[in-house]
Amino acid sequence: MSIRPPFRLAGALALGLTLAACGGDSTDSASEDTAAEQSDTGAEGSDDATSDDAASSEDMDDMDDPGSFPVTVDTAAGEVTIEEQPQRIVSLSPSATEILFAIGAGDQVVAADAFSTYPEEAPTTDLSGYEPNVEAIAGYEPDLVVISGDTADLTASLEALDIPVIDNPAPTTIEDGWDGMAALGIATGHPDETADAVADLRQQVEDAFADAPEGVEGLRVYHELDDTFFSASSNSFIGDVYAQFGAVNIADEADADGTGYPQLTEEAIIEADPQLIVITDQVSYTAEDVANRPGWSEVAAVQNDNIVTVSADISSRWGPRLPQLVSTLADAMTQVDEPANG
Repeated sequence: MSIRPPFRLAGALALGLTLAACGGDSTDSASEDTAAEQSDTGAEGSDDATSDDAASSEDMDDMDDPGSFPVTVDTAAGEVTIEEQPQRIVSLSPSATEILFAIGAGDQVVAADAFSTYPEEAPTTDLSGYEPNVEAIAGYEPDLVVISGDTADLTASLEALDIPVIDNPAPTTIEDGWDGMAALGIATGHPDETADAVADLRQQVEDAFADAPEGVEGLRVYHELDDTFFSASSNSFIGDVYAQFGAVNIADEADADGTGYPQLTEEAIIEADPQLIVITDQVSYTAEDVANRPGWSEVAAVQNDNIVTVSADISSRWGPRLPQLVSTLADAMTQVDEPANG
């Protein structure tokens, strides 16, 4: 389910992490934001896997005693057997960290990566999922490590130390995301709590879509990840949210390879004439800066002041805050002045 990014984006991710570790200044925030977003939008790691490669909520129902161990979990990297319930989990994925706390496994998390800033009680450290330090990770004596993409053959390095690894990359669709949550529930010994959390989140998401206003179908949307024009197509969970609304994602045409995160050109964006442009609150520029880009004055979203800034954490991380993302984007589309077919 994870996606390997183009070389340029991979370089930006590495640069962002280096600058973050060194306390880079605000001029570098765009690169840092791209790194933080891609850590959970899935633009780093192994090749795509289908939803069949992740444990589903049905898997939990089929277990005679779902809280017992050992358990075997199907992951993007294959089957992983966990002999005993983990008591010292290291999470190298902000999304996984949020999920672990939401399913009742928070007390088992002893360390989380530098981008795991939510919830507040998460034990954030300087660990990195992009430039993983095996010795530093092993220093926490984990009995389970959760990652989002197998960077630098981290799985093999940890397995050589008899440390099991769950690769839980970002889903490509909302539906696939529930399977990833179920996998973590089984792996951590919280299948029942996870099933309850998934059921609750499903209902919240359905309600949020149901509350969406009429008239958003056909709305042309451009979701910008950084100032090099990487975007989220319908082959990503972010893009799947727009697709569920019936919006037209202008990044889809550029995503012929189905990576989920294509890089567009300014010319293509202007020609597509998006009616809504969405950026995040952690890039180094503002909605006004976007509006003032040379040649963008004729874009419908610019002309009608429909450039919206959303929380980078909520918009880029799959997990328990998905209903907030759906509601936020619904509100943004509601505020578009120009009719969808205009």
